[in-house]
Amino acid sequence: MTDTNKMDMIGAINAALHDAMTEDETVLVLGEEVGDKQEGGVMGVTKGLSTKFGTDRVKSTPISEQAIIGAAIGAAVGGYKPVAEIMLMNFIAVPMDMIFNHAAKLRFMSGGQTNVPIVIRTMTGSGFSTGGQHSDYLEAWFAHTPGMKVVAPSNPDDAYGLMRSAIDDPDPVLFIEHLPSYWTPGEVTKQRIPIGKARVAREGTDITLVGHSLTVGQGLAAAEELAKDGISMEVIDLRSIAPWDKEAVLSSARKTGRVIVAHEAVKEHGIGAEIASVVNENLWGELKGPARRIGSAFCPVPFSKPLEEAFAPNAAKIGAMAKDMMG
Repeated sequence: MTDTNKMDMIGAINAALHDAMTEDETVLVLGEEVGDKQEGGVMGVTKGLSTKFGTDRVKSTPISEQAIIGAAIGAAVGGYKPVAEIMLMNFIAVPMDMIFNHAAKLRFMSGGQTNVPIVIRTMTGSGFSTGGQHSDYLEAWFAHTPGMKVVAPSNPDDAYGLMRSAIDDPDPVLFIEHLPSYWTPGEVTKQRIPIGKARVAREGTDITLVGHSLTVGQGLAAAEELAKDGISMEVIDLRSIAPWDKEAVLSSARKTGRVIVAHEAVKEHGIGAEIASVVNENLWGELKGPARRIGSAFCPVPFSKPLEEAFAPNAAKIGAMAKDMMG
Protein backbone atom coordinates (compact mmCIF):
# COMPACT_ATOMS: atom_id res chain seq x y z
CA MET A 1 0.00 0.00 0.00
CA THR A 2 1.35 3.42 -0.98
CA ASP A 3 2.09 5.83 1.85
CA THR A 4 0.35 9.20 1.57
CA ASN A 5 0.96 12.65 2.97
CA LYS A 6 -1.56 15.46 3.39
CA MET A 7 -0.40 18.56 1.50
CA ASP A 8 -1.73 21.54 -0.36
CA MET A 9 -0.69 22.27 -3.94
CA ILE A 10 2.18 24.51 -2.82
CA GLY A 11 3.56 21.81 -0.55
CA ALA A 12 3.21 19.12 -3.20
CA ILE A 13 5.14 21.09 -5.83
CA ASN A 14 7.79 22.00 -3.27
CA ALA A 15 8.13 18.34 -2.29
CA ALA A 16 8.46 17.29 -5.93
CA LEU A 17 11.24 19.81 -6.51
CA HIS A 18 12.97 18.78 -3.28
CA ASP A 19 12.85 15.08 -4.13
CA ALA A 20 14.01 15.61 -7.72
CA MET A 21 16.93 17.78 -6.59
CA THR A 22 17.89 15.21 -3.96
CA GLU A 23 17.95 12.39 -6.50
CA ASP A 24 19.55 14.27 -9.41
CA GLU A 25 22.25 16.93 -9.02
CA THR A 26 21.56 18.25 -12.53
CA VAL A 27 18.14 19.59 -11.48
CA LEU A 28 18.27 23.37 -10.99
CA VAL A 29 15.70 25.99 -9.99
CA LEU A 30 15.78 29.58 -11.20
CA GLY A 31 13.44 32.55 -11.30
CA GLU A 32 12.55 35.80 -9.63
CA GLU A 33 12.79 35.60 -5.82
CA VAL A 34 12.98 31.79 -5.70
CA GLY A 35 15.69 31.83 -3.02
CA ASP A 36 15.01 31.79 0.71
CA LYS A 37 16.19 35.38 1.17
CA GLN A 38 13.15 36.29 -0.93
CA GLU A 39 10.84 33.80 0.86
CA GLY A 40 10.96 31.17 -1.88
CA GLY A 41 9.01 33.02 -4.53
CA VAL A 42 5.92 35.17 -4.42
CA MET A 43 3.80 32.23 -3.19
CA GLY A 44 6.56 30.40 -1.31
CA VAL A 45 6.56 27.38 -3.64
CA THR A 46 10.37 27.07 -3.59
CA LYS A 47 10.79 27.93 0.09
CA GLY A 48 13.60 26.00 1.78
CA LEU A 49 15.25 24.79 -1.40
CA SER A 50 18.13 27.28 -1.52
CA THR A 51 18.92 26.58 2.14
CA LYS A 52 19.02 22.83 1.45
CA PHE A 53 20.72 22.79 -1.96
CA GLY A 54 22.61 26.08 -2.06
CA THR A 55 22.39 29.16 -4.23
CA ASP A 56 24.36 27.54 -7.06
CA ARG A 57 21.37 25.27 -7.71
CA VAL A 58 18.57 27.65 -6.66
CA LYS A 59 19.13 30.98 -8.39
CA SER A 60 17.14 34.14 -7.72
CA THR A 61 17.31 36.09 -10.96
CA PRO A 62 16.81 39.68 -12.04
CA ILE A 63 13.31 40.68 -13.13
CA SER A 64 13.88 39.55 -16.70
CA GLU A 65 11.78 36.75 -18.15
CA GLN A 66 14.01 36.63 -21.23
CA ALA A 67 17.09 36.11 -19.05
CA ILE A 68 15.36 33.37 -17.05
CA ILE A 69 14.33 31.35 -20.09
CA GLY A 70 17.56 32.06 -21.97
CA ALA A 71 19.62 30.82 -19.03
CA ALA A 72 17.37 27.77 -18.66
CA ILE A 73 17.77 26.83 -22.33
CA GLY A 74 21.54 27.24 -22.11
CA ALA A 75 21.72 25.12 -18.98
CA ALA A 76 19.53 22.43 -20.55
CA VAL A 77 21.69 22.22 -23.67
CA GLY A 78 24.69 21.97 -21.33
CA GLY A 79 23.33 18.88 -19.59
CA TYR A 80 21.23 20.27 -16.74
CA LYS A 81 17.50 19.98 -15.98
CA PRO A 82 16.39 23.50 -15.10
CA VAL A 83 13.01 24.34 -13.58
CA ALA A 84 12.37 27.97 -14.47
CA GLU A 85 9.68 30.02 -12.77
CA ILE A 86 7.85 32.72 -14.71
CA MET A 87 5.87 34.37 -11.97
CA LEU A 88 2.60 34.87 -13.87
CA MET A 89 1.40 33.32 -17.10
CA ASN A 90 0.84 36.66 -18.80
CA PHE A 91 4.54 37.44 -18.35
CA ILE A 92 5.45 34.41 -20.43
CA ALA A 93 4.71 36.48 -23.52
CA VAL A 94 8.01 38.32 -22.92
CA PRO A 95 10.31 35.29 -23.58
CA MET A 96 7.97 33.63 -26.09
CA ASP A 97 10.51 33.90 -28.92
CA MET A 98 13.00 31.87 -26.90
CA ILE A 99 10.37 29.27 -26.00
CA PHE A 100 8.72 29.00 -29.42
CA ASN A 101 11.73 29.40 -31.73
CA HIS A 102 14.43 27.78 -29.61
CA ALA A 103 13.37 25.53 -26.72
CA ALA A 104 10.55 23.84 -28.64
CA LYS A 105 12.43 23.50 -31.94
CA LEU A 106 16.02 22.60 -31.11
CA ARG A 107 15.37 18.85 -31.03
CA PHE A 108 13.75 18.98 -34.47
CA MET A 109 16.26 21.37 -36.01
CA SER A 110 19.27 19.42 -34.72
CA GLY A 111 18.00 16.12 -36.09
CA GLY A 112 17.54 14.80 -32.57
CA GLN A 113 21.13 15.50 -31.53
CA THR A 114 20.06 18.13 -28.97
CA ASN A 115 17.10 18.32 -26.65
CA VAL A 116 15.94 20.95 -24.17
CA PRO A 117 14.69 19.36 -20.92
CA ILE A 118 13.34 22.45 -19.19
CA VAL A 119 10.24 22.86 -17.04
CA ILE A 120 8.60 26.27 -17.10
CA ARG A 121 6.49 26.82 -13.98
CA THR A 122 3.90 29.56 -14.11
CA MET A 123 0.74 30.44 -12.23
CA THR A 124 -2.51 31.99 -13.36
CA GLY A 125 -6.25 31.95 -12.74
CA SER A 126 -9.14 34.32 -12.26
CA GLY A 127 -10.91 34.88 -8.96
CA PHE A 128 -8.44 37.22 -7.26
CA SER A 129 -9.25 40.47 -9.07
CA THR A 130 -5.73 40.68 -10.45
CA GLY A 131 -6.96 42.05 -13.76
CA GLY A 132 -6.38 41.52 -17.44
CA GLN A 133 -2.57 41.40 -17.37
CA HIS A 134 -2.14 38.85 -14.58
CA SER A 135 -4.90 36.23 -14.94
CA ASP A 136 -5.03 34.84 -18.49
CA TYR A 137 -5.01 31.15 -19.38
CA LEU A 138 -2.77 30.83 -22.45
CA GLU A 139 -2.49 27.05 -22.62
CA ALA A 140 -3.78 26.86 -26.22
CA TRP A 141 -0.84 28.98 -27.38
CA PHE A 142 1.63 26.40 -26.08
CA ALA A 143 -0.42 23.33 -26.98
CA HIS A 144 -0.34 24.63 -30.57
CA THR A 145 3.48 24.65 -30.51
CA PRO A 146 5.18 21.48 -31.81
CA GLY A 147 7.81 20.31 -29.36
CA MET A 148 6.06 21.67 -26.25
CA LYS A 149 4.23 19.66 -23.61
CA VAL A 150 1.63 21.27 -21.36
CA VAL A 151 0.32 19.99 -18.02
CA ALA A 152 -2.18 21.51 -15.58
CA PRO A 153 -2.82 19.61 -12.32
CA SER A 154 -6.10 19.95 -10.46
CA ASN A 155 -5.00 18.50 -7.11
CA PRO A 156 -1.86 18.11 -4.97
CA ASP A 157 -1.23 14.45 -5.85
CA ASP A 158 -1.21 15.21 -9.56
CA ALA A 159 0.89 18.33 -8.95
CA TYR A 160 3.60 16.20 -7.36
CA GLY A 161 3.40 13.40 -9.90
CA LEU A 162 3.27 15.62 -12.97
CA MET A 163 6.17 17.76 -11.75
CA ARG A 164 8.35 14.68 -11.30
CA SER A 165 7.46 13.49 -14.80
CA ALA A 166 7.97 16.95 -16.28
CA ILE A 167 11.49 17.14 -14.83
CA ASP A 168 12.26 13.69 -16.24
CA ASP A 169 10.95 14.58 -19.70
CA PRO A 170 13.51 15.29 -22.45
CA ASP A 171 11.36 18.05 -23.97
CA PRO A 172 10.25 21.46 -22.66
CA VAL A 173 7.16 21.26 -20.44
CA LEU A 174 4.89 24.12 -19.42
CA PHE A 175 3.65 23.42 -15.88
CA ILE A 176 0.54 25.50 -15.14
CA GLU A 177 -0.27 26.18 -11.49
CA HIS A 178 -3.74 27.49 -10.73
CA LEU A 179 -3.44 30.33 -8.24
CA PRO A 180 -6.82 29.91 -6.46
CA SER A 181 -6.11 26.16 -6.11
CA TYR A 182 -2.75 26.57 -4.35
CA TRP A 183 -4.25 26.00 -0.90
CA THR A 184 -6.44 23.02 -1.86
CA PRO A 185 -5.49 20.12 0.45
CA GLY A 186 -5.20 16.51 -0.61
CA GLU A 187 -3.42 13.21 -0.12
CA VAL A 188 -0.11 12.95 -1.98
CA THR A 189 1.18 9.48 -2.84
CA LYS A 190 4.48 10.75 -4.29
CA GLN A 191 3.99 8.65 -7.42
CA ARG A 192 4.88 9.91 -10.88
CA ILE A 193 1.91 10.72 -13.13
CA PRO A 194 2.59 9.94 -16.80
CA ILE A 195 2.31 12.95 -19.09
CA GLY A 196 -0.55 12.44 -21.55
CA LYS A 197 -2.64 10.24 -19.25
CA ALA A 198 -6.04 11.48 -18.03
CA ARG A 199 -7.98 10.18 -15.05
CA VAL A 200 -11.66 9.56 -14.40
CA ALA A 201 -12.38 11.87 -11.46
CA ARG A 202 -16.01 10.70 -11.24
CA GLU A 203 -17.80 7.97 -13.13
CA GLY A 204 -21.10 8.65 -14.87
CA THR A 205 -23.39 7.37 -17.60
CA ASP A 206 -25.38 10.30 -19.06
CA ILE A 207 -22.89 13.02 -19.98
CA THR A 208 -19.11 13.61 -19.90
CA LEU A 209 -17.38 16.73 -18.60
CA VAL A 210 -13.78 17.09 -19.80
CA GLY A 211 -11.74 19.63 -17.85
CA HIS A 212 -8.39 20.47 -16.34
CA SER A 213 -7.19 22.47 -13.37
CA LEU A 214 -10.06 24.50 -11.84
CA THR A 215 -12.79 23.17 -14.13
CA VAL A 216 -12.32 19.65 -12.75
CA GLY A 217 -13.49 20.80 -9.32
CA GLN A 218 -16.27 22.79 -10.93
CA GLY A 219 -17.32 19.71 -12.87
CA LEU A 220 -17.38 17.60 -9.71
CA ALA A 221 -19.52 20.21 -7.95
CA ALA A 222 -21.88 20.34 -10.93
CA ALA A 223 -22.09 16.53 -10.97
CA GLU A 224 -23.20 16.52 -7.34
CA GLU A 225 -26.06 18.90 -8.11
CA LEU A 226 -27.03 17.10 -11.32
CA ALA A 227 -27.24 13.81 -9.44
CA LYS A 228 -30.10 15.28 -7.40
CA ASP A 229 -32.04 15.53 -10.66
CA GLY A 230 -31.14 12.01 -11.74
CA ILE A 231 -28.41 13.05 -14.20
CA SER A 232 -25.17 11.06 -14.00
CA MET A 233 -22.17 13.08 -15.18
CA GLU A 234 -18.73 11.58 -15.69
CA VAL A 235 -15.80 13.93 -15.03
CA ILE A 236 -12.54 13.46 -16.93
CA ASP A 237 -9.47 15.27 -15.58
CA LEU A 238 -7.14 15.78 -18.55
CA ARG A 239 -4.11 16.49 -16.34
CA SER A 240 -2.10 16.87 -19.58
CA ILE A 241 -3.24 19.33 -22.23
CA ALA A 242 -0.52 18.52 -24.76
CA PRO A 243 -0.46 15.67 -25.42
CA TRP A 244 -4.02 14.97 -24.30
CA ASP A 245 -5.49 11.54 -23.68
CA LYS A 246 -7.73 11.01 -26.72
CA GLU A 247 -8.39 7.39 -25.80
CA ALA A 248 -9.80 8.26 -22.36
CA VAL A 249 -11.98 11.09 -23.68
CA LEU A 250 -13.33 9.09 -26.63
CA SER A 251 -14.02 6.09 -24.40
CA SER A 252 -16.09 8.22 -22.01
CA ALA A 253 -17.83 10.02 -24.88
CA ARG A 254 -18.74 6.70 -26.49
CA LYS A 255 -20.26 5.56 -23.19
CA THR A 256 -22.32 8.68 -22.40
CA GLY A 257 -23.02 10.06 -25.87
CA ARG A 258 -22.80 13.66 -24.64
CA VAL A 259 -19.67 15.76 -24.03
CA ILE A 260 -18.90 19.17 -22.53
CA VAL A 261 -15.34 20.49 -22.63
CA ALA A 262 -14.70 23.19 -20.02
CA HIS A 263 -11.71 25.47 -19.60
CA GLU A 264 -11.00 28.77 -17.88
CA ALA A 265 -9.41 30.26 -20.99
CA VAL A 266 -11.67 32.18 -23.35
CA LYS A 267 -13.90 29.78 -25.29
CA GLU A 268 -12.93 31.00 -28.74
CA HIS A 269 -9.96 29.22 -30.36
CA GLY A 270 -9.28 27.25 -27.17
CA ILE A 271 -8.31 23.64 -26.52
CA GLY A 272 -12.01 22.89 -26.09
CA ALA A 273 -12.49 23.41 -29.81
CA GLU A 274 -9.77 20.85 -30.59
CA ILE A 275 -11.16 18.25 -28.18
CA ALA A 276 -14.77 18.79 -29.27
CA SER A 277 -13.71 18.52 -32.91
CA VAL A 278 -11.91 15.21 -32.33
CA VAL A 279 -14.94 13.83 -30.47
CA ASN A 280 -17.36 14.92 -33.19
CA GLU A 281 -15.15 13.64 -36.02
CA ASN A 282 -14.60 10.22 -34.46
CA LEU A 283 -17.98 9.53 -32.84
CA TRP A 284 -20.53 11.52 -34.81
CA GLY A 285 -22.81 8.55 -35.46
CA GLU A 286 -22.67 7.45 -31.81
CA LEU A 287 -23.28 10.80 -30.10
CA LYS A 288 -26.67 11.97 -28.86
CA GLY A 289 -25.68 15.51 -29.84
CA PRO A 290 -22.55 17.45 -30.80
CA ALA A 291 -19.83 17.98 -28.20
CA ARG A 292 -20.08 21.47 -26.72
CA ARG A 293 -17.68 23.91 -25.06
CA ILE A 294 -17.78 26.23 -22.10
CA GLY A 295 -15.10 28.82 -21.37
CA SER A 296 -14.59 32.42 -20.37
CA ALA A 297 -15.96 35.39 -22.29
CA PHE A 298 -13.89 36.68 -25.21
CA CYS A 299 -12.43 39.70 -23.45
CA PRO A 300 -9.58 40.54 -21.05
CA VAL A 301 -10.09 39.24 -17.51
CA PRO A 302 -12.07 41.95 -15.66
CA PHE A 303 -10.73 43.50 -12.48
CA SER A 304 -14.23 44.01 -11.02
CA LYS A 305 -15.21 41.03 -8.86
CA PRO A 306 -18.83 40.79 -10.14
CA LEU A 307 -17.64 41.08 -13.75
CA GLU A 308 -14.91 38.52 -13.15
CA GLU A 309 -17.48 36.06 -11.79
CA ALA A 310 -19.70 36.62 -14.83
CA PHE A 311 -16.71 36.27 -17.16
CA ALA A 312 -15.46 32.83 -16.06
CA PRO A 313 -17.01 29.34 -16.10
CA ASN A 314 -18.40 27.88 -12.90
CA ALA A 315 -20.30 24.84 -11.64
CA ALA A 316 -23.69 26.46 -12.23
CA LYS A 317 -22.88 27.21 -15.88
CA ILE A 318 -21.63 23.67 -16.42
CA GLY A 319 -24.75 22.25 -14.79
CA ALA A 320 -27.03 24.45 -16.90
CA MET A 321 -25.35 23.33 -20.12
CA ALA A 322 -25.59 19.69 -19.05
CA LYS A 323 -29.33 20.01 -18.41
CA ASP A 324 -29.81 21.71 -21.77
CA MET A 325 -28.01 18.86 -23.51
CA MET A 326 -30.10 16.27 -21.68
CA GLY A 327 -33.23 17.93 -23.07
